Formats: sequence, structure tokens, C-alpha cells
Amino acid sequence: MVLGLNAALVLLGLPHVPVGQNLAASHGMLMVFGFIGTVIALERAVALGKPGGFAAPALLGLGGLILVSPLPQSVGKTLLLFGCVAMSWVYIPLWKRQRATAVLIQILGAVAGTAATLLWLRIPDTAPLIPLLVAFVVLTIAGERLELARLHIHSPSAEPLLAGLSTLLLASAVGTLLWPGAGLVFFGAVLGALVVWLAVYDVARNTIRSAGLPRYIAGCLLAGYCWLAVAAAISIRGGLRGGEVNGSAYDAVTHAVFLGFTMSMIMAHAPVILPAVLRRPLPYNPSLVLPAALLHASLALRIFVADLLDDGPTRQFSGVLNIAAVVLFAALAVGLATTARRSGGRPVPPGGPALSVGPAVSPTRVARKNSGTR
Repeated sequence: MVLGLNAALVLLGLPHVPVGQNLAASHGMLMVFGFIGTVIALERAVALGKPGGFAAPALLGLGGLILVSPLPQSVGKTLLLFGCVAMSWVYIPLWKRQRATAVLIQILGAVAGTAATLLWLRIPDTAPLIPLLVAFVVLTIAGERLELARLHIHSPSAEPLLAGLSTLLLASAVGTLLWPGAGLVFFGAVLGALVVWLAVYDVARNTIRSAGLPRYIAGCLLAGYCWLAVAAAISIRGGLRGGEVNGSAYDAVTHAVFLGFTMSMIMAHAPVILPAVLRRPLPYNPSLVLPAALLHASLALRIFVADLLDDGPTRQFSGVLNIAAVVLFAALAVGLATTARRSGGRPVPPGGPALSVGPAVSPTRVARKNSGTR
């Protein structure tokens, strides 16, 4: 994460720490697979509960580090590919354990990630791979959200609908490689439909009216869905123009998804998932709202002012605020976890991480226990 944020400073044309090589070229993949992919794979490995599952986060993390090392980039790319393959393998026993739609959707996400890393070995530019990267993170998170929302869904067609939309999203992501114009229109439309599903069926619609941790989580989730809708709209517009999303639109799409949506999901789930993964408490504190608010405010400035007007200085300023929001959240999380340990906070009992297919305890029950809801 730190290396990826340092690479962001390079791309913004700002002073940065002279650590790592190929930072500008590696920024996107370093964040998507080196950071986000490692976190996802680590959670899956804990859910699996077997030592072999940890090969995926190890390969992804190591691959990300090698991308910015003196070694050839092809070595890092290959390790990222192996990491995605290993993560896809983890889902096989999880699927056998519980043949749920939520797991199937996450498998589709892993397939998208594997396809992106495989193509990156042949395609030096990451821009054409953005739809596959979007599918990787969106489908993984959508599957996890479905796992939590299942008890609240009363429509028998809701889960099959999400599974169908997820399949279409993966197919349309591949289609953008063959037909960039029409493919982006279809991809954006499917992504928009998936956002509507999340907005309608996610429990965040109800918990936003509560207080404390449940309200904080709901606020982060709903804000993230709004940014995903923005990315869908920009993708459709780019497709209607008959070409790939590039320039300021490319900046807007990537950061709407990987900052506005994905980082917001990480901020939302951290108080629930991290204690389950690390076996250390991370108590909720109202101060966690500060980095979330800074993230969304600075991203709005970046997309709706800097990218819309193609204003370089504003993009630099808002980009620094984006980085500050992520660093502030990480610092608060470490501080709260450390304080909880010193005060005798109890680690979360074994049973797999919340919002995932754990080995012993229902994910919904674990999430409820950690969030204080009934």
C-alpha cells in the first residue's frame, strides 16, 4: 500500500520517497493486486483454514514487491499471475463446503483477476485491462455483500439476478478487449445494473438509520456504491464515443472504482474483517469517520473539478488529499488496535472472517456480533 501511494505521488508529478523502481508503470497493478488482491486472498485463506491457502496472499504480496524491485518486471507479473491462480484454487474447497451463489460470484471475480494478470504478460499497457480489474474487485465485494444480505432478501429472483449480472459483467469486460466502443457501453450498463441491485438489496439501506458502527459501515457502503455508479456512467459515455476511456475520463473511472468504491469498502469492513483475520480487536471509534469523509470529499474534487476541467494543480491537490485519507485511516486502525490490546481487548474467536465463508461460524452471525447488531 505504501509503495502504491508513493507511486501515486510520482504520477502526480510531486516529490516522493526515492524507494522502488518502475513506480509509475506499476502503480495500478501494485494497488489492485499487490495491496487489494493480497488483502482479499488473505481473507480467503483464513476462511479456508488450511496452510495451503496462504500461498495466494504470499505470491500476490511478493509479486507486488518485485514489481518495484531491480528484478525484471516479468518476474513480478508472473508471481501475480500465480497468486491469482492460487486464489482461484482456494475457492474450489470453499465452493464444495458451501455451494452458495455468493461463492460463485467471487469465483467469477477471481477468474477476472487471473485473466487480467495473464494478459498483462502480453500487453504492456494496463488501460485495456481496466474492465477486468474492475470486475475482479466488484465481483469479489458483491459476493461478500450478498453473503451478508441473504437473510434479508425475500425475493426468490434476487440471487439468480445478481449471478446473471455478475456473469454478464465478466463477459462484457472481456468484450471491451475485442470491441472497445460497444463493449464499454455494455460494460457500463451492466455495472450500473449491478449497482442498482446492491443499492436495493444491501442491508446498508436499513442500517444507515442506526448509530455507531452499523451506521458508519452503511455510510461507507452507500458512498462506495455512488462512486461505482459514476464509473458506470463514464464508461457508457466513453463507449458511446466509440473508443476506450482515456485521459481525464480514465483517471476518473479508475479512481472512482479503486478509491471511491474499493477503499470505501475496505474502510467499512475493516472493523469487522480485520479482527477475524488477525485475531486482534479493532474497536469502532467515531474518528474513523474522518478519513472516510476526507476520501470522498477529495475524490469529488478530483473527479468533478480536476478531471472534468482537466485542471492539473487541482488534480495534484486532491490527489494528495486522497493519499492522506488512506494513510490517516491506516494510522487510526493501527492506533485503535494497539490501544485495544493494551486495554485488554479480547481477540475475535476463531471461525473465519466476517462476510465470508468461514470454516465454522456463520459469516452473518460473526458480522452481527462484531457490529453490535441483532
